Amino acid sequence: MGKRRGERELLRSLSKRQKKHLREFGEEHPFYDKVSGRPEATQTCELSENSDKSSAESDSEAEVEQVSVYHKLLATLKTSPESESEEEEDESESEETGESETETDSEGSQETGEVDGGEEDKNDVPEKEEATDTAEQTRGQEQADDAGASCDPSHGVIGEFTDVKHESEFSLETNFMEEESGDCNADRRDSNSSQAFSEDPFKQHMDKELEEKEVEKMSTLPKTSSQSQWPRLGQLTFSSTLEKHKTLKADKEVDMKQLYLHKPLESTWPKVNKQFLSSVNKASDPSFSPLQRELFCIMNTYRDLFYPERNALTNGEEIRHVYCLHALNHVLKANAQVLSHNAKRRDQKPGADNDDYRDQGLTRPKVLMIVPFRECALRIVHIFISLLEVNDKKKIDVSNKKRFKGEFGFDPEEKPPNLKRPEDYEAVFAGNIDDHFRIGVAILQKSMRLYAPFYSSDIIIASPLGIRTVIGAEGEKKRDFDFLSSIEILIIDQADIYLMQNWEHVLHLMKHINLLPLDSHGVDFSRVRMLNLNNWSKYYRQTLLFSALQDPQINSVFNKHCFNYVGQVAVRNVPLSGSISHVVVQLPHVFRRLEAENSTAVIDTRFRFFIDKVLPEYRDAIMSHTLIYVPSYFDYVRLRNYFKKEDLNFTHICEYTKKAGVCRARRFFLKGEKQFLLFTERFHFYKRYTIKGIRNLIFYELPTYSHFYSEICNMMKATDSGVDATWTCTVLYSKYDAQKLAAVVGIDRTAQMLQSKKDVHLFVTGENE
Repeated sequence: MGKRRGERELLRSLSKRQKKHLREFGEEHPFYDKVSGRPEATQTCELSENSDKSSAESDSEAEVEQVSVYHKLLATLKTSPESESEEEEDESESEETGESETETDSEGSQETGEVDGGEEDKNDVPEKEEATDTAEQTRGQEQADDAGASCDPSHGVIGEFTDVKHESEFSLETNFMEEESGDCNADRRDSNSSQAFSEDPFKQHMDKELEEKEVEKMSTLPKTSSQSQWPRLGQLTFSSTLEKHKTLKADKEVDMKQLYLHKPLESTWPKVNKQFLSSVNKASDPSFSPLQRELFCIMNTYRDLFYPERNALTNGEEIRHVYCLHALNHVLKANAQVLSHNAKRRDQKPGADNDDYRDQGLTRPKVLMIVPFRECALRIVHIFISLLEVNDKKKIDVSNKKRFKGEFGFDPEEKPPNLKRPEDYEAVFAGNIDDHFRIGVAILQKSMRLYAPFYSSDIIIASPLGIRTVIGAEGEKKRDFDFLSSIEILIIDQADIYLMQNWEHVLHLMKHINLLPLDSHGVDFSRVRMLNLNNWSKYYRQTLLFSALQDPQINSVFNKHCFNYVGQVAVRNVPLSGSISHVVVQLPHVFRRLEAENSTAVIDTRFRFFIDKVLPEYRDAIMSHTLIYVPSYFDYVRLRNYFKKEDLNFTHICEYTKKAGVCRARRFFLKGEKQFLLFTERFHFYKRYTIKGIRNLIFYELPTYSHFYSEICNMMKATDSGVDATWTCTVLYSKYDAQKLAAVVGIDRTAQMLQSKKDVHLFVTGENE
């Protein structure tokens, strides 16, 4: 109450000019910001000489590591990593990139010492994005160095907490399945039953021994594909390099016993998942929704899966629950197998053959879950806890739960008041949206250990930036990626958001996963599976990729970095109607096609086409209030430098522009003092400001998110001048933008536009074309 009363008093103290500015822009004018007289602390971050080589380093590394397979593993036993001394550094307080600026959307204003409309340095070049990411890595390493903390529990790291005292309780080597007699007996029955072996998907997948001919075939031959239509998922593409597998069909009904879920999950899953079941669905299937049933049917066969229709508003939580079920089921089965074999080894006679007990990888982590924000990690852990608790009386023991809630939770009062954003924005940026984190989770029978060191964890939950700061770059002293050597399930959720963060982090991860470790880390080689010793882990790894859209970069990861011997399944539905149908203003749309020789040349071709054919049409003073929407930051820098060189009357807003600069740019553009406004897609993604005064739109490239097209067009209705007849919209596209074009105009019109080499004129009236 006191906080609201203070806000009312502050509103009464505003002048008429201040109130008018507040109504127009939804924020106080930066001129009235309170600026601290104390100078800000600055820190110089020295970049590594080899940091710019991180995106192309893995090919040569992989070749070297694959030369000596088993002999290199044995050689690592004779070497030990040198102990590095910890360095305490001052924590950087520099401003983060646009993704972290969302938290301070309506909070304290920035300094207003600049008078150039918030422009960046004149010498700013595209490398600024990489430098910012490197600065984030430095800041992350100041906060913690998980590499040292995870490989040696005694290695104390200041700033990041890892649970050391529960090490023995969650050790797979020193525990036995004595108390869990039911599970132990079940595991023994399964091992003695050939039928159970052939039907249990986990054992069927992990116990299959590939031959060298098959591995060579997967490395050289192209994949064969087939199509299938499923009731809920739609058009599916099945692909595999090995012999053609039997066609997978969607199950109309699911028998829980046929899923081979681990013992506690059979009873807890229906209770945890009941919120997603409709009254109609409960009668036919009391456990899964139609979407979950078909997704889990694919996951449980250990095929790779790409699902590009994840929506944070509709099916996001459904998908999160089902992949959490699959990951937890995998971990519980794997750990139960190890504990059961521990008991058998303990009871056997000395000198007996132990080759039948190969049940582990070179390192313990089995599942890696990549999510964008801390809120996502919080929800995943809560789902794990719910799935492990059979009932209210049998609570599982979760270590460090209070600390976890404090670091990954969110105080609702911290949310800026009166912040109006679209529903999809609220769903994506709910809760704690810090994008730099990593946490290890160990699960043993009826206990869960949070903040476990990586080499003692079963599941690692991390953001791309959080995992990148651990992996490091070539030449860095403190880097570690051995814990990724035996990952069996990789889950990348909300992959589209990483396009807005930094996609290089995802590529860097994919180049360092399932490589041979540089150190033994105390592994018992008599328990290690032959597939890991042969460096064939990547052929057994299942990759689950979820995204809100189809994108060439995401498709490239799925096609070039996934080698599952079972095969791959990709959902390939085409949009029948595009987002252009959601444009509510009467607006002529002109789609101008440019011709390029290849996908690399299209960048320069688009720039020359824009400055030679499009920009001259808008240089006239009559064509004022022109907003140029630029998806790529590199294209934005190139255009900004050209506009400065040509001395054009323009202003610009990007994800690095300070709040005061954004406010000035919006005001200049609204008043007509600046003819052009350069506007980046990442700024719109993280802020969703309504830009007033737009009369002419130029999409330098089609937006990544199709609904951004209608959002930007509908900003024109915020203009009060009433000059509808002068509104224009121009879009540049090439044949390499087919997926983005289909999402905007629909698949039928896309086919016509790609066949024709002429410009296409469309006119949208309200919500009907």
